[in-house]
Amino acid sequence: MEQGEAAPPAAEEKGGEEEDDFGYRLFPDRNKKPQSFLVRSLFTFHNRCQLMLRMTLDTNPYAQLLLDAMKQSGCTVFNDRHFSCEDCDGCVSGGFDSATSQIVLCQNNIRHQSHMNRVVTHELIHAFDHCRAHVDWFKNVKHLACSEIRAANLSGDCTLMNEISRFKFGLKGHHQTCVRDRAIRSILAVRKVSKETAEKAVDEVFDACFNDLEPFGRIPHSKTDAKRAYKDFQNRDRYNANL
Repeated sequence: MEQGEAAPPAAEEKGGEEEDDFGYRLFPDRNKKPQSFLVRSLFTFHNRCQLMLRMTLDTNPYAQLLLDAMKQSGCTVFNDRHFSCEDCDGCVSGGFDSATSQIVLCQNNIRHQSHMNRVVTHELIHAFDHCRAHVDWFKNVKHLACSEIRAANLSGDCTLMNEISRFKFGLKGHHQTCVRDRAIRSILAVRKVSKETAEKAVDEVFDACFNDLEPFGRIPHSKTDAKRAYKDFQNRDRYNANL
């Protein structure tokens, strides 16, 4: 998860300080009138974002598994309805707007396909959690912490190669440390809470949420792992259908 890829970017429109408390300031396009297709088509960032999104949805096993799991849970995801490429604050790459059930992709900050893959996967995990559970994104920081832990753990945010690219190295327990750190960072990006409050929330739910591997059934440390998890998920569906 890149800095600020967190859920949710927005709550109901309330104005002033409350909007900032929910991270709305990081996603300024959320409050703007949608531009026409012709105007949007003139912007390279928007075109590139749409093309990379389509590539992710069509070919990335992390995203494909989550899309199937969402559909099975009664929350079918549609490209035009549930994804929005927008300009965002420079510190964020994406967010999940639970008020509209929409994933925001920061077209000015997502620069390559592997980054898009991670952002879409990360935000789809938030959307999956929103679909399957009564998540109180705005008032219960433990709920937010749990989804951030799951997103960091299952999206590929903390793979060895990603950590090396960040010049972070470790041996025993490094994956767990990465997940914890990135969950805390995400909370701090969208909530006006102290670091101590964020750390406390993450630590209190860490074990349960780290071990909640749905819908993957395993921690997908690589695209190969994700492909295997996707195959297992499809076979599980076929098995359940025959019961």
